[in-house]
Amino acid sequence: MRSSNPVFSRRGFSRDNGYAQFHAQQPQAGGPAVGTQANPYGQAPAGNPYAQNPYAQQDQYGAPQAPATTGRMTMDDVIMRTATTLGVLIVTAALAWALLPVDDAHLTTSYGIAIGSGLVAMVLGFVQAFKRKASPPLILAYAALEGVFLGVLSSVVDNYIASGAAMQAVLGTMAVFAAVLIAYKAGWIRVNRRFYGFVMAAAMGFVLLMAVNLLFAVFGGGDGLGFRSGGLGILFGVIGILLGACFLALDFKQVEDGIAYGAPKDEAWLAAFGLTMTLVWIYMEFLRLIAILQGND
Repeated sequence: MRSSNPVFSRRGFSRDNGYAQFHAQQPQAGGPAVGTQANPYGQAPAGNPYAQNPYAQQDQYGAPQAPATTGRMTMDDVIMRTATTLGVLIVTAALAWALLPVDDAHLTTSYGIAIGSGLVAMVLGFVQAFKRKASPPLILAYAALEGVFLGVLSSVVDNYIASGAAMQAVLGTMAVFAAVLIAYKAGWIRVNRRFYGFVMAAAMGFVLLMAVNLLFAVFGGGDGLGFRSGGLGILFGVIGILLGACFLALDFKQVEDGIAYGAPKDEAWLAAFGLTMTLVWIYMEFLRLIAILQGND
């Protein structure tokens, strides 16, 4: 099963024909289904005892071998790498807020730096998403530049549109992360192929509508089709946050399965990168929603 996150879907937790072949047939009585084999090494993800282990190596005769017993990714690795990546983003965002003023005399310069940083961060994100291996310097550079963009943008919204919006967006993002994690661990969210298909269809529709709205705004002026202002803007802001929550659930599933299959330790950086991208998505949607709500007061 491939994640909505481009990092996971391109590399690492969804190798070859989809991660661990979640589309495999159910095992027949007395043995595994035709075309599949049981995972003989480590703990298979819940509900998939016969899924193939994408990290199991083969010997010279084609027989599967267990992944190395050392150097495997653990939850501690994911937590530490994610904390490091988010820490860099938060520090650079705070520095950008403090050192790049958004008053009338400096707004154009600060905003230009922010836009440039955001574009470079987007390029770095795409480069890492399509690399075969995680590059910690590249991931941290992405986080630093994304932090500059978010810092200036948050300062603009906080000073000119909705006072206190940045802190509210941070708290909202933390609340969504905690709620999804609790719901996922409690089994209230079942991440399966149906869930994945629904989220991907919704995400594609959402992105397509936002792209059309942007084109109308660029060439027609104003707010395009109005998807980012007024009542429609509030509706799409809520939808964007819900989609971000679904992305988090998919990311949690991918990380959990990667640990169960003995993914290499360096793939924790991919997990950190993917989770950071999802949290940035949620924060941006919260910031936009708060700006609309308070801007209409």
